[in-house]
Order: sequence, then C-alpha cells, then structure tokens
Amino acid sequence: MAIHTEPRVPAPSTGKKINGWLALSPLLVFMTVYVAGSVLAGDFYKVPVAAAFIIATAYAMLITRGVGKTDDKIAIFSTGASNRNVLLMIWIFVLAGAFASTAKDIGAIDATVNATVSVLPGSLLYAGLFLAACFVSMAAGTSVGTIVALVPIASGIAASTGTSVPLITGIIVGGSFFGDNLSFISDTTVAATKSQGCSMKDKFRVNLWIAAPAALAVTVLYVVLGRGVTASPDVLGTGWYLMLPYLLVIVLSLLGMNVVTVLATGVAVNGIIGWITGAYDFVGWLSSIGSGIGGMGELIIVSLIAGGLLELIRYNGGLDFIIGKLTRRISGPRGASASIAALVSMVNICTANNTIAIITVGPLAKDISARFGLDPRKTASILDTFSCLIQGMLPYGAQMLMASGLAGVSALAIIGNLYYPFALGLMACLSILLGFPRLK
Repeated sequence: MAIHTEPRVPAPSTGKKINGWLALSPLLVFMTVYVAGSVLAGDFYKVPVAAAFIIATAYAMLITRGVGKTDDKIAIFSTGASNRNVLLMIWIFVLAGAFASTAKDIGAIDATVNATVSVLPGSLLYAGLFLAACFVSMAAGTSVGTIVALVPIASGIAASTGTSVPLITGIIVGGSFFGDNLSFISDTTVAATKSQGCSMKDKFRVNLWIAAPAALAVTVLYVVLGRGVTASPDVLGTGWYLMLPYLLVIVLSLLGMNVVTVLATGVAVNGIIGWITGAYDFVGWLSSIGSGIGGMGELIIVSLIAGGLLELIRYNGGLDFIIGKLTRRISGPRGASASIAALVSMVNICTANNTIAIITVGPLAKDISARFGLDPRKTASILDTFSCLIQGMLPYGAQMLMASGLAGVSALAIIGNLYYPFALGLMACLSILLGFPRLK
C-alpha cells in the first residue's frame, strides 16, 4: 500500500529571489481588484473580499520562485492559513456568530438598544457610544472584545433611530482602538514596552499626549454630528433581564477573561435565558447557534485565504525587503522616528496583526533608537500607535472583518467613517514632525 506524505513546507528561499516590489505586489493586486471592481460596479457591496483575495493568491503563487512544485506552494500557503493567530481569530468568529445569533433570538439586542436610547438623548448618542467603546476597550484591553460586545447593539440603535449603520459601526470600531492603544493590559502595550525596555506607566503618559487630543476632538465632532438625531425607543416594556448577555460579556471582558471563554459563556447564558422565557427549546438553541456560525462563513474563509497570502509574501522576501528599504536612509532622530512608524505600519499591512508587527519590528526599533538617541518611551508609543492605526483600517484585519460581519455592511463603508483612527494618525504624525511630547 502506498504511503501518502504531506508536502514539506519549504523554508524561505536562499537562492533565486524575486524583486522586493514584486514580492509585495499581491497586496496591490488585492486592493486593485477590490477597490477598482467596487468603483466600476458603483457599489462596494458587490465585490466579495474573498474573491479579490483568491485572485491575489493565484497571482502570488505564479510569481513565487525557488519552489518547483505546485504542492510546495500550496504547503507555504497552508502554513500561513493554519497559523495559530489565524485559527484563534476563526474561533472568535465562530463563537461571536453564535453569540450574536442566540442573543438576537431571545430579544437581547432589542432590550439593550431600548435601554440605551432611553438613557442617552439623541444629540449625545454618537458621542455616548464612542465614549462607551473607549471605556470598555480601555478597561478590557481588547478591540475585538469591544467590537463583539457593542457592534450588535450599535447596529440595533442605527435601525431604531434611522441613522447610518456604517457611521455607528465606525464609532464603535474607532473607540475600540482607543483602549487597544492605551490599555495597560492590551497585548500591543505589553509587546511595545517589553521590546523597548520601558514601563507601561511611562509609555502611557507619552501616548496620552497623542491619543487624548484626538479622542477629545472626535467626541466634539460626534456631538456636532448628533445634533439632528432623535432617539425614540421602538421596543417598550422589554424585561431588563434580556440585557444580561451583553452586560455579562462586558463585565467578563473587563475582568480580563479570555475572549473565547467570554463568548462561550455568553452563548450558554443565552441558551438558559431562551429556555426560561420560551424563546426557543434545546433544538432551537442549536439551530440559532448554527445559523450564527453560518453567517460568519465568509469571514472565516477570508481569514484563511489572507493568512496564506501573507505567508507567500513573507516567503518571497516581502518583509525583508520592507525592513531593508526603510532602514537604509535614516538621518537624525526625526527620520529615525518616521522610519520606525513606517516600518511597523508596513509590516502590519503584511501580517494583518498589530501585535505580531510590534514583535517583529521591536528589536530593530530598539537598535535604531539607541543609534539616534530616541527615548524608549517615545519609540514604544510610536510602535503601538501606528500599529493600532493601520490595524484599524485594514479591510482584511480581524477587527474590520468582525465589525462588517456583525453589522452586515462593507468593510470599506466602515473605513470611511473611522474618524478616531484618522485623528489619531494625524496627531501621531504631528508628534514626530514637531517633536512632542518633549521628554526629560
């Protein structure tokens, strides 16, 4: 009997290398197909992200050198698709879909929306949602957890008040990155401070000079934009206990519980409440879970394809090319700071994971800082801020995929409403150009 062996995953080729720009070109192919196709169609909902990624992946395999067999190219792709970070993201998608569906079927979304619009006056609805997202993400230290907890509520509020779903979703996504960037328990904060050898407290103080003005300006903007909003609850007399699933998710996240455990607990609690209220029986609960998971199918496929594509880019030398290009012509502290910002941004684009980007760039950023006299606190702040900024705008990033899936809108439509990340990026660039905050 013949023994079938899996193709061995090749190491990055040390022989025939392709041009660095060519190695990165699959990303350009993806954006061209996705954006140009949407523009030509006149509708950003008509071009599936998965289809654009498939075309970019086929192109990436065609340009891959140093690998003779198609099986070996597929093995490289599969290595990226099965990366532990990608698989963790998929588990979160699965459980988030199940939680959102079971919560909706017991009336949890309607109850929470009703309570929110009853408490907040319409003129402060946008600003209130933004500050709530900032608070939850700051306390929980996770943008994904904040999006899972608040986007379904925000979508319900949009339907109740007749406001734009992409705008409301963008408010939550933007606020979620406030805490991801600043929180003491955020993985990006831990990675940035550890890599530069500074304390979280000192990095927080530096970062606050950049994030606080951006958050304040955006809050004022949301107050202005919300002047014409009238909040009138559509669901009256709903039991307060139906809000428990969302309150539980927020509280458990604030306590630092793993997001997978939080969501699994939420699904179980939804089942108990649904059985007590008669919303569904055991089979109905399972059916709701299956429906929610099915709704996340496209996001799961996109995550797998994106992980494989980015691994092909890494194999072809795309990351090494970026690092070499951006560190070749550094001159002076300001140029060094800009190079670190550009470096972590580009690596984030190629990995779609801000924590991995910081870990990858961290040692090199520390060397650059030592050579040009940069303060480690400022370097840690640059790493964290620019990685979160880019991560929040990637249409194939975990946060944007999650938000678009839960809200049922295009990722590009949400990106156009990300006022806080845009304001944060402006402040971060000004901090490099003007050299603030000035540190002792």
